[in-house]
Amino acid sequence: MTLTLYGGARTRASMPRWYLEEKGIPYRLVELDLQTGEHRQPAFTAINPFGKLPALEDDSLEAPGGGPLRLFESGAILLHLAERHGGEFSGDRLSGGQFSGGPDEAAARRSLVAQWLLFANATLAVALFVPSNREREFPRLMDVLNEQLAGGRPLVGEAWGAADCAVQAYLAYLPVFFPQIDLSPWPHVQATIAAVQARPAYQRAIGPR
Repeated sequence: MTLTLYGGARTRASMPRWYLEEKGIPYRLVELDLQTGEHRQPAFTAINPFGKLPALEDDSLEAPGGGPLRLFESGAILLHLAERHGGEFSGDRLSGGQFSGGPDEAAARRSLVAQWLLFANATLAVALFVPSNREREFPRLMDVLNEQLAGGRPLVGEAWGAADCAVQAYLAYLPVFFPQIDLSPWPHVQATIAAVQARPAYQRAIGPR
């Protein structure tokens, strides 16, 4: 079984890469040079026709048209990794068998993880990177997230997973891209960012800050 993650500098490939590192899942990283347009070449558009990063090839599954499963969009990749390789919904040994619930609980957890992935890549990302939304939506989202993150518990279940990866990755962007924002009104957000930056797997995937 080979997982191949395609990424590049300053792309959302850092999210699935962090997940893979955190869970100890073997993978191969292929970094494309966006400056030279390597992601627009036929070799890559055969994997993601939109020419966007990240993308994932998983040869443990066959795609409906044949060949390895190919995915784009960081949220879809994270959900696939969580379900197929991270054992978040099935008690897979790669995650130490953390999940032991029945089918209904597995379905509920999957839905909750999908909810947080969509929130991170749509609502939270837009609030951070669209200036008009940042002014209007950012404080309200931070108020709610500050409460959600109190106590340092995972967003879904008992162990760190894909939902935490997506939300925490965006929060960790704050001191990098928006150092002018005062986060002191949200101490639990600040504590989460500090904890994320100290994680060895995060540093391997994204680099120390």
